[in-house]
Amino acid sequence: MHPEILRELVAQHGRDLREQAHRAVTARTARRARRALRHGARRAEAEFAVPAIPDYVDGSFRTTGDEAAGRVPAARHAA
Repeated sequence: MHPEILRELVAQHGRDLREQAHRAVTARTARRARRALRHGARRAEAEFAVPAIPDYVDGSFRTTGDEAAGRVPAARHAA
């Protein structure tokens, strides 16, 4: 068989295999998503707790009495 024809056949086979693998991954992802919905993954997402983020650079958190005591940092003025 001519080398160019053989090379083209091998390339075509490789493309076909890659396309088949892509379809398989897409189908597997869809099946997993449907299964997760069936088994209540939405509930797990709703129960996700967001970690506390510090209010200040030093890592401290604002307390409820800070505003009343006047300890809130003053606004900065442009230099």
